[in-house]
Amino acid sequence: MLLEFTVGNFLSFKEPVTLSLEASAISDFPENTFTQGRHTLLKSTIIYGANASGKSNLIRAISEMRNIVRTSVRMTSTDAFSFTPFLLNTQTVNKPSFFEILFLVDEVRYRYGFEITAEKVHTEWLYQSKANAEKSLFIRDGEAIEVSSKFPEGKNLEKKTRANALFLAVCDQFNGAIAKKIMNWFSNGNAISGLVHENYRGVTFQLLTDPDCRPAILEFLKNLDLGFDEVQVQEEDFHPEQLPEGIPLATRLRISSDLKGKKVFRFKTMHDQFDPAGKKVGKVEFDLEFQESSGTNKIFDLLGPVFDTLLTGQLLVVDELDAKLHPLLTKALVALFNSEENNPNNAQLVFATHDTNLLTYGNFRRDQIYFVEKDQEGATSLYSLAEYKEDGAPVRKDRSFEKDYVQGRYGAIPYVGDFSKLFSKWQENRKSLTT
Repeated sequence: MLLEFTVGNFLSFKEPVTLSLEASAISDFPENTFTQGRHTLLKSTIIYGANASGKSNLIRAISEMRNIVRTSVRMTSTDAFSFTPFLLNTQTVNKPSFFEILFLVDEVRYRYGFEITAEKVHTEWLYQSKANAEKSLFIRDGEAIEVSSKFPEGKNLEKKTRANALFLAVCDQFNGAIAKKIMNWFSNGNAISGLVHENYRGVTFQLLTDPDCRPAILEFLKNLDLGFDEVQVQEEDFHPEQLPEGIPLATRLRISSDLKGKKVFRFKTMHDQFDPAGKKVGKVEFDLEFQESSGTNKIFDLLGPVFDTLLTGQLLVVDELDAKLHPLLTKALVALFNSEENNPNNAQLVFATHDTNLLTYGNFRRDQIYFVEKDQEGATSLYSLAEYKEDGAPVRKDRSFEKDYVQGRYGAIPYVGDFSKLFSKWQENRKSLTT
């Protein structure tokens, strides 16, 4: 379970900012929280902000830390980390990026983090808390690694750790029990894009062929009223003639080459067919990819990661969740996580969106709503609605969050200029150039 994530000096984040999924002491929508040991956690958080304000950068930072942890051990001594510090200030360009995450595994709290540049790990740390007191397992500062007696799996591995390798990953490589638990936690989460989602269809395919998962997914689709209530799933060899007409020859050849000898998934949606009197007379088969809308295709692609996360009780991080989707479809996906019935394993969702309808109809707590905003120097700040103060007082839970946000009451919106005379000025400039 994720408690909080902190990032600093990465992309648009100059100073460290923290996204917390620990519930605050407010009474809004208690069903959106769950208890794990001594912690009360949020089932989801929603992130708003203007275009280019840093929403995607926050999602990318979570994904980047996960990727660094998972791939560090496979790097050679000459490989470099993906390193993009805050570039708009001369003091931060050559300083390391900061990543830290707090999470629960078997009701034990861990705090793990590191600072890196492209060439090396500058600092790294791991703390454990079984009760209230937090105790260090290891602390790394440059080439020096101090290993606690409570972390025997790390002993004698200090000198086996390269400058560009995480000590945690080295301990996992040597079968350390705690390191293995932490690596599994990083591996089991999902971080996906709501814009480029086609690669997740294989997960949906697997779940639709699982007799235990298929009924739940089909029931969800039926309730969305997409025009069909049955889906046929096929796995077959790829043939170039399956490609639709109109694709340019170069593209057709490239796709055919990439998919040669591979299996492809095909989804067929079953639609009712009616006679002239309106009587149902049979079924018509539609090809999902070519005969259904882009929004319907996205729903299918996301259902795999969504239901996989719900079934396993893990973390799902999504950028641009609402892209291509009607607001009611977005609301339906989010409601799965905030539901006590549909989320018995306490899976968590972190997502970025522009869909302000969720502020009214999504039934979000104030501590679930986050905003990102850039200052004059291009640095992103992050704050929750529960933290926001108006004249020194917190925002009341009976406020119209959507209306207030669109009107700029909480910041984190684009400042759009006056375009009313733009066309006339353009016409005047055009005339002056032609005379």
